[in-house]
Amino acid sequence: MICLVRHGEAAAGWGHAADPGLSPLGEKQAEAVTTTLKAAKAERIVASPMARCQQTSLPFAHESGLAVATDRTVGEIPTPDGLEDRVAWLREFMAGSWSNAPALLKGWREDLIRTIETMPDHTVVFTHFVAINTIVGHLGGSQNVTSFRPGHCSVTWLAKGADRLVVEQLGSEAATKIL
Repeated sequence: MICLVRHGEAAAGWGHAADPGLSPLGEKQAEAVTTTLKAAKAERIVASPMARCQQTSLPFAHESGLAVATDRTVGEIPTPDGLEDRVAWLREFMAGSWSNAPALLKGWREDLIRTIETMPDHTVVFTHFVAINTIVGHLGGSQNVTSFRPGHCSVTWLAKGADRLVVEQLGSEAATKIL
């Protein structure tokens, strides 16, 4: 089983801070998700280098006694150079298809998919909305950038099938606002 955990609520929105930590609510969410993650029987924790993912992983790392390995390939989707309004860009991109993505983003997607597909069982990954959607969409054969709306600290469970990963259970969805 591989668990994809969306980070807790950030202290600032994507368009307002480059790398915000968690809000007070996000800290509570990170504490609460440790109970759910005990069922993963984790042997490994991996987290995006972004502060909100690192901070979300800490309560579970403390509870499990495992170290957190930082991996940039499970990080936030990169922002193309030269954008004046990255919030508007992300909103439009998330409503679209991977088939229309520029090479930079297709490369990020390929690296993310390869990383998740080669992870050992019993790994918990603290990552982001678009990253989780990328994996779920890929495993479901969808080219849509957004397949579902995982809430903060929701857990998406993946299982190793005979020849590929499969989605066992989507994380809980929330009425997440799009930036």
